Amino acid sequence: MTKKQKRNLRRILIALALFIVVFIIDKVFNLASLINGNLGWLLPFFLYLTIYIIIGYDVIIKAIKNIKNGQLFDECFLMLVATVGAFSLAIYRGINGLEIEGFDEACAVLLFYQIGEFFQGYAVSKSRKSISSLMDIRPDYANVIENGEVRTVDPESVKLDDIIVINPGEKVPLDGIIIKGETSLDTKSLTGESKPSNVKVNDIVISGTINLTSTIEVKVTKEFYNSTVSKVLELVENASSKKAKTEKFITKFAKYYTPIVVILALFLVLVPGFITGAWDTWIYRSLSFLVVSCPCALVISIPLSFFSGIGVASKRGILIKGSNYLEQFSNAGTFVFDKTGTLTKGNFVITKVYPEDRKEEILKLAAIAEHDLSHPIAKSICSEYTGKFPKDYVMTDLQGLGIVAKKDKDVICCGNEKLMKKYHIDFKKANENGTVVYVARNGEYVGTIIISDEIKEESYNLINYLNGVNTNVIMLTGDNESTAKSVAEELKIKNYRSSLLPQDKYEYLTNTIKNSKNPVCFVGDGINDAPSLMISDVGISMGGIGSDAAIEASDIVLMKDNLNSIVEAKKISQKTMRIVKGNIIFAIGVKVIILVLSALGITNMWVAVFGDVGVTLLAILNSLRLFNAMKFQSKR
Repeated sequence: MTKKQKRNLRRILIALALFIVVFIIDKVFNLASLINGNLGWLLPFFLYLTIYIIIGYDVIIKAIKNIKNGQLFDECFLMLVATVGAFSLAIYRGINGLEIEGFDEACAVLLFYQIGEFFQGYAVSKSRKSISSLMDIRPDYANVIENGEVRTVDPESVKLDDIIVINPGEKVPLDGIIIKGETSLDTKSLTGESKPSNVKVNDIVISGTINLTSTIEVKVTKEFYNSTVSKVLELVENASSKKAKTEKFITKFAKYYTPIVVILALFLVLVPGFITGAWDTWIYRSLSFLVVSCPCALVISIPLSFFSGIGVASKRGILIKGSNYLEQFSNAGTFVFDKTGTLTKGNFVITKVYPEDRKEEILKLAAIAEHDLSHPIAKSICSEYTGKFPKDYVMTDLQGLGIVAKKDKDVICCGNEKLMKKYHIDFKKANENGTVVYVARNGEYVGTIIISDEIKEESYNLINYLNGVNTNVIMLTGDNESTAKSVAEELKIKNYRSSLLPQDKYEYLTNTIKNSKNPVCFVGDGINDAPSLMISDVGISMGGIGSDAAIEASDIVLMKDNLNSIVEAKKISQKTMRIVKGNIIFAIGVKVIILVLSALGITNMWVAVFGDVGVTLLAILNSLRLFNAMKFQSKR
């Protein structure tokens, strides 16, 4: 609890204690009767006024400032008009010897309003705490080695290829590669994973993690503005600016709703007042009408619900860029998956090379073409062939086809069947499960390499879940029909497309979005699928940690390379939207009922206070249910 919250709590408790004492004495002994004559109202007036000032001075000041700035129709304005009106009505009745009504209600309105504000602040702090842990990943300094000495500098001043020292207990300030030492890293702030990650020389370290055990030296590979920690911080800071349609609706609703209510309150005073002449009765009803009309429950609880949802997700290593994506994700009816590296592990292993008698030649030619690439298929080929080969070929990467390596008149083609057809090479088509790589030299087919990938264990759980909630699941892949069919059947995916180039995936996804009534999610690795991630209604990137493309192109970033996070994110988004809709229905329903009853004089201002502050408190508490509900689900 902050110092400001503690001060407000003390003020509320003092005002509440005074109010209870004065209220009981007033109801038992009738304070106005303790002084003879028409001035009896002065005693309760001064006692209640003291409480009113203690509990409501900041509301009064804010309302006056807003009036000066032309911002009339907010909750402070409504509180001021209603409470000052109630005091004025009580004074009028006291002067005329009538039973005094209004002093206690006016104090109660502000008292319970401040209680509501306190709980709102507590709720926001609780929600923000989940996200603020991410903000704590910002590094304060970096230890740079210069001329054999270690110097502490601002992380933003560190350059590429600088060597930094990270001691136990310190945050990793920049992305880099370990060149000396080995240690364990705490990645919980980024991934939500409590188990430490062990790293050694040549392993990549990510900024924002914490060094736990030993001193390491790291060669910087990204400057601070381009580092993981910088991009994650930017994502978190901008999340609240992207509002959901429901939030925008509530903002517009409050903008027009409040002045309409004020006009109706005036109408409720003037028309019946002129007709009946009972001005005090209709003023009291109008004031009750104003109190209950305050849209606090909606204006506060709806953004708070979305904020809670984003906070709960971030605690699980799921970064959602805004409440608009949270809302769309809850309604998503179609999930489109990239296969390699998303549904499968991307750990490619060569399972077959044929013809077998030319295996070494085939692997050598493939290694010449693929040695300079970072793609998992290229790595699997180069790790399989351990012999020497020339590296002075000029490489041409034909996206979606393969690689062409040239040296003088020597031309090596290494890729799929579309590459063979492009160069009019007569080849033997392979109908094998796995990724098929054809190798040709100088226009003649040499052989075929079969590379297999392993399905992730959590893919089964995710697809079963999506199929169970009647979601349309689609898999897209550049692999051949046999491989695609095998994976689709294994995972029970009914719809899939094979042999697709990147532009084919993009076109297919575009058509899917056009023809879908519900939002479409695309799930990819965030590197090769950036265009698809960007055009989908909700782009979800796998293994976002350390991937610039993932953080920039997607709308939801899964900091853990685990598909189960999608199930968690889906449940969080659906629970959030149920709470949002529940708050809207409850708040509007109760307010409409009490507004009507207040106008008819069936209820008094105490009921109006519940209609405002009580409903707001219940809506706030309902929003906070998300934390406990998701905590319970995670334990199960």
